[in-house]
Amino acid sequence: MAFHPIVDLDRGTVWGYEALVRGTQGQSAGQILSQVDEHLQYKFDQACRVKAIELAGRLFPRTEETRLSINFMPNAVYEPAACIRTSLESARRVGFDARRIMFEFTENERMADTKHVARIIAEYKRLGFITAIDDFGAGHAGLNLLANFQTDLIKIDMEIIRGITDSAARRAIIAGILVMARALDITVIAEGIETNAELATLRGAGISLFQGFLFARPAVESLPVVPLVA
Repeated sequence: MAFHPIVDLDRGTVWGYEALVRGTQGQSAGQILSQVDEHLQYKFDQACRVKAIELAGRLFPRTEETRLSINFMPNAVYEPAACIRTSLESARRVGFDARRIMFEFTENERMADTKHVARIIAEYKRLGFITAIDDFGAGHAGLNLLANFQTDLIKIDMEIIRGITDSAARRAIIAGILVMARALDITVIAEGIETNAELATLRGAGISLFQGFLFARPAVESLPVVPLVA
């Protein structure tokens, strides 16, 4: 697993780290996931969770509320309470507070059964986990999904952000997302930030949580250094 920081610029701190699948030879998450047989998705999903939590227990600061964000495949989760048991046991074993764990729906996966996904979110929230929709605005992670259930956070897709400084349409879309998020009591993360101009525009719009190469690149089985500028 590699870790990529999510920063809180209002506080000038690292809000959390997203755990990303990487191959032993440096392969990307897409390359690895493409090799997973659909019948093994559940086992692979569980193995990734356990690996991420174990590393977080070893690497994350013990005295801070730094969150661990884990991508998961909702269509691979059969029974929410049973599936989450492994994660809870792993967190307990390494002394990592489960309330610091955020689960993100993986990008572009169509929800085969939205009622089932709603049950997953309800169960995760009941157990104290944080939930998020990844790549909001791309693929299947759009308004229909949000209308059916509300997560704690949404991560705005980088394709909406790219070119925002020169696009009135993109700025209007971001403004609309923020109005909607405030009405639903949902926190917004802007992901894929690569330039200071993008950052300045989004800061001006009222966003405080960010993720992207501008701050740091993912580090394999270690925490990257983040030179924060509040």
